[in-house]
Amino acid sequence: MKTAVAASHLTQTFTSRTGTVEAVKDVSFTVAPGEVVALLGENGAGKSTLLDMLLGLASPTAGSVKICGTAPAQAVRAPRVAAVLQSGGLLKDLTVKDQVAMVAATYPTAPKVWAALEAAGIADIANRKIAKCSGGQQQKVRFAIALLSDPEILVLDEPTTGMDVKARAAFWESMHAQATLGKTILFATHYLEEAQDFADRIIMLSHGSVVADATTEQIRAQAGVRTVRFRLDGGSELALTAQQQEEWGVQLSPAQKGRYTLSCVEVERFLAFVLAEYPLTQLEVTQPTLAEAFSILARTN
Repeated sequence: MKTAVAASHLTQTFTSRTGTVEAVKDVSFTVAPGEVVALLGENGAGKSTLLDMLLGLASPTAGSVKICGTAPAQAVRAPRVAAVLQSGGLLKDLTVKDQVAMVAATYPTAPKVWAALEAAGIADIANRKIAKCSGGQQQKVRFAIALLSDPEILVLDEPTTGMDVKARAAFWESMHAQATLGKTILFATHYLEEAQDFADRIIMLSHGSVVADATTEQIRAQAGVRTVRFRLDGGSELALTAQQQEEWGVQLSPAQKGRYTLSCVEVERFLAFVLAEYPLTQLEVTQPTLAEAFSILARTN
């Protein structure tokens, strides 16, 4: 089976005055052609360092990585992979169109500049100088440049940094269009909603390590804890022993007018007990949100 990205036991270690820092710790994963994968984590989780290794911008301390079956630098030169990074690479005195055209001139295939501008959603500011563009607009210029080579793989590092809500929505609309063309997309983000709404799969990073690698729903289920809400009628009060609470992983909040809300790990065992013992109504069981799941998984790994 072909793989677009194959990372095996990637580790990146830095030495500082305070000691050794492991920015990325034994990370392994594969990405299939045409898959859209989010690297999700807080600032400092190791996302950018990991992407640098995937793009050949940094060599791993340990482990290996292949892009389209070759070394990252070779895949970039091919060019089979292109990147949209957070900063750098733009000349402030050029117009948007001239900046993209200047890069296009370095390709032997004479890529279509205007098509790249339209695909990135910046054709309407083609004559604006880079210096006059907002941070979000400059990110879109980098996106247009990345599209010039018609790459098989797009790697995006916090691509919507500096964009307002409207600009972010427009950017992801453009990315949806690229995904429908079959491109493999790997993007790093700390925005939970971006990972949830756009990615086929999420790789969660915390302190340099992978704490989860699955779809949104699978990650929410993997967190284990679910929220249970119900009402006890007839003046009944829920009474659980300390042993039951420990065995079932129950964290119980005070009842509000007969209405109970609690978190529980062993939901099936808990419900088997309360349904047999109590006049229970208005039962509701929900999985944790993605944010709650991330917090739980980061804390327990």
